[in-house]
Amino acid sequence: MLGLYFDEIAEGSIVELGSYAFSRDNVLAFARKFDPQPFHVDDEAAARGPFGRLAASGWHTAAAWMKCYVASNHAAEARLATDGKALPEGGPSPGFTNLRWTKPVYPGDTVSYRSVITGKREMATRPKWGIVLSLNEGRNQAGELVFGFEGKVLVARR
Repeated sequence: MLGLYFDEIAEGSIVELGSYAFSRDNVLAFARKFDPQPFHVDDEAAARGPFGRLAASGWHTAAAWMKCYVASNHAAEARLATDGKALPEGGPSPGFTNLRWTKPVYPGDTVSYRSVITGKREMATRPKWGIVLSLNEGRNQAGELVFGFEGKVLVARR
């Protein structure tokens, strides 16, 4: 996680992951390929739908979070590698909870993503690893919460 070992991650830290601009073109392209519901792909149907106009797929907002997370992780690892520091082995996620889409995301919106480290747990059964817990959010340009989930990831110990 961001090139850090379990022991180096502090509870309460906030990691700004970056932003993603939802253009009309990328909203339509994503929805046509992965979530072709009328309110994601057709203006007239969207006007009659639950959001009142064309809206991004919730899965698009989730994929954009992952894109920003991966880019932040790679950038942090590259900085550490440039300094000659050893990087921990990456670990899997044992899952997430409380996934929510709290407001629609529309073409023209830019969502900024972040992760807040909410806890850490040592693993008795896997002493080489620890579990890092996080609250992950996306907020639109008005600062309104549009997406969130609670995540878990295994992080190597030193």
